[in-house]
Amino acid sequence: MATRYSSFKQGGRLWLLQRITAAFLLVVLAFHFFLLHFVNHANEVSFLASSARMGTVSYYSLMVLFLLTATFHGVNGVYNALVNQGLSGRKRTVVKWTLVAASAVLIVQGIRTANAWAGIPLY
Repeated sequence: MATRYSSFKQGGRLWLLQRITAAFLLVVLAFHFFLLHFVNHANEVSFLASSARMGTVSYYSLMVLFLLTATFHGVNGVYNALVNQGLSGRKRTVVKWTLVAASAVLIVQGIRTANAWAGIPLY
């Protein structure tokens, strides 16, 4: 039998968070597809309607949480896939901090965009 290798420590905190975020993303994506593809068809979706949805605290909060969750899940998955492929040493450190910086930029810009859609001042 082949030996299983994973950079995740099974039962560890990051291993658990990866699974929790996957479950959350499945639920939010199902909600997104239902709302924006079945309830409202693509030709009915407009910037004004999206802005109105983002103006509600519940939808805004869900989208910001979706942004944070998707960013963590994606970056953590990419990082661990690279580690599983043998990334180590200085390259591993550089990749880790590059991904952290890219995540921070993505989150800041995502929240700025959500705020603009919700009509929240950027200052």
